[in-house]
Amino acid sequence: MTTSSHLDRLNPEQLAAIETTEGPLLVLAGAGTGKTRVLTTRFAHILLSYRAKPWQVLTVTFTNKAAREMRERIARILGEPAEGLWLGTFHALCARMLRRHAEYVGLTSGFLILDTDDQMRLLKQVVEPWRIDVKRWPLNGLLGIIQRWKDRGLTPDGITPAESTDYADGHARAIYAAYQSRLRELDACDFGDLMLHVVEILRTRPDVLEQYQRLFRYILVDEYQDTNTIQYLWLRLLARREGEPANICCVGDDDQSIYSWRGAEVENILRFEKDFPGAKIVRLERNYRSTAQILGAAAGLIAHNEGRLGKTLRPGRDDAQGELVHVVGVWDSDAEAREVCSRIENLWRNGHPLGEFAILVRAGFQTRSFEERLVQTGIPYRIVGGLRFYERAEIRDAIAYMRLLINPADDLAFERIVNLPKRGVGPAALQKLHAQARGQKASLYMALEALLETKGFKGKSAEKLADFQDCFVQQRALLEKEGHVVAVGALLEESGYLEMWREDKSPDAPGRLDNLKELIRALADFGTLGEFLEHIALVMDAEGTNEDERVSVMTLHGAKGLEFDTVYLPGWEEGVFPSQRTVDEGGDKAVEEERRLAYVGITRARYRATILHAANRRIYANWQESMPSRFLDELPDEYVDRAGETATRQARQDYSGFFRPSVFSDAVTGSMSPLVAKKRHPVNEELAANVPKIEVGTRVFHQKFGYGMVIGADRGSAEVAFEKAGTKRVMASYLQVAGE
Repeated sequence: MTTSSHLDRLNPEQLAAIETTEGPLLVLAGAGTGKTRVLTTRFAHILLSYRAKPWQVLTVTFTNKAAREMRERIARILGEPAEGLWLGTFHALCARMLRRHAEYVGLTSGFLILDTDDQMRLLKQVVEPWRIDVKRWPLNGLLGIIQRWKDRGLTPDGITPAESTDYADGHARAIYAAYQSRLRELDACDFGDLMLHVVEILRTRPDVLEQYQRLFRYILVDEYQDTNTIQYLWLRLLARREGEPANICCVGDDDQSIYSWRGAEVENILRFEKDFPGAKIVRLERNYRSTAQILGAAAGLIAHNEGRLGKTLRPGRDDAQGELVHVVGVWDSDAEAREVCSRIENLWRNGHPLGEFAILVRAGFQTRSFEERLVQTGIPYRIVGGLRFYERAEIRDAIAYMRLLINPADDLAFERIVNLPKRGVGPAALQKLHAQARGQKASLYMALEALLETKGFKGKSAEKLADFQDCFVQQRALLEKEGHVVAVGALLEESGYLEMWREDKSPDAPGRLDNLKELIRALADFGTLGEFLEHIALVMDAEGTNEDERVSVMTLHGAKGLEFDTVYLPGWEEGVFPSQRTVDEGGDKAVEEERRLAYVGITRARYRATILHAANRRIYANWQESMPSRFLDELPDEYVDRAGETATRQARQDYSGFFRPSVFSDAVTGSMSPLVAKKRHPVNEELAANVPKIEVGTRVFHQKFGYGMVIGADRGSAEVAFEKAGTKRVMASYLQVAGE
């Protein structure tokens, strides 16, 4: 082993984090401050100073990629491969432990780990005695509830009434117990069991716990702010030893805790000093990624959060001066896409590589306008961590509905959607349809008509297929009478496809509905449905290039841990960012997480950051005025160039009378009534003009929070003292005057 250089080129804070080896230590590592270097060098320093053997250091990461990178860096510092390491993800390390002690939870050391498909098949068998209506209570939603219970360390016996749920007619806890019993019978466990079982063993077997407490002389944890309850419990059990200091070092950033929706608890890092008395905190505040202006804007924004330990990033680079953060106001989402692509094109022509540009959106539906503009301008791009807009399953389903609407002979479209949502069309029914189509040399749609006439299908399946066929007949008539926007909205609604996603309880269902709304919005840009479908075919046919020579388009959540020379942050408007749905569900705590997400977005940029907001957004064929995000006002003026907002603010004033909340908006219910899609006409304008004004003192009703009194109001939003939900700020368009 070599000891000559592993502590070279470290700043004083990094050195303190590495050399403070004894006792509990929390390293608050801001964005771009060298977190991974500190963690790996600390590991190597412990070995090189002979404080522990390689297998006596437990090192926990969140991803296999991070584990591999740490292993490689440690080997480089040591000058040789380190063997026998306990280094890996939470689940990988717990799987290793569970293999050793499986008998304590009724398994053998050769237990199987089920993937998601296997879990769904098993759950389907388990729920049969309860005769659950899976259309009302989808199994993936039930599986999600079970996994959340496991992430919180709850076995079936530990679920109190407060932790229970009405899902599956109130049988979720009993189904969870049956599911766990069946897993043991199969000598299997799912992903959540890996940690749940190990924590149960450590709690109930003091001898096993003591064995690991003696083994692990040091514990290192990466991304501590992202830990959930079960991970927190596991670490606390291993770190606490009677009469000895807890040699646990957790590295993380409370300002980058953005994953509460998947169980992460920012409180874990906030209460570190309480959990481990005498803990030392080292703040890494020298950022080696971004310019002073970017860091100043980000620091000023995140300072508005109350639930944080506090630190202020400052430049660590010699070339830290750069451009101000630009805030640009645009007319609408299409203008937003044009503005971003124009800026990218100009920089690209001046020699900036495309791989160093990123467009970071709050929600997946925002990517559509950017994708289309990038294709039009010939700028190669990639969607990071997801599919391109028109490749997403729900969009392809909706397009298949459109194709069959204008072409009943489109058998490929027919096969894709005839059983979406479920209409009892299994392999046997499809075989019957194909046989009929071959016999009469016709399309599958015509074969369906013939079989329905001759009573070729029976029972509920026949009823659903008749409704399916009738739906297309009606919407083809509507297509001629009202146009393609109205007809497609009605088709997706009346066919039950939209309702299928509304009833889906999986975490991604709301996002899929947002994507479908954006798809219908896009229809209004085209004269006919045929033109729209031809446009999609051209967009989908766009040729790609080398992955490193493309603009990256991704969500803010997907961008954490990445960095780019130039970052564009569109959609900074109330209701989009912060997300209205998130704020309605989580209140002030959710606003703080949304602000952390904004902080993460800004700090992805090395040299240039541009934030955009639109004066209005189009909901289907109707326009609605958009309020600039509250986060824009929280950016410190000395680090921000707001010149790009001037024209839009003036236009907002000049045309403020034109943009009124649409009475056909689905903001409250999430439904897609065909009325939503209608183009403006005198009747609609008259109704819109009669939308009641929300004023202080008005008694109002909100679909989620119930009745309340308006205690404060400004343009587009209101502060309401709700009778049951307390005081909340909500969009005015979400409110109805009580009694009307």
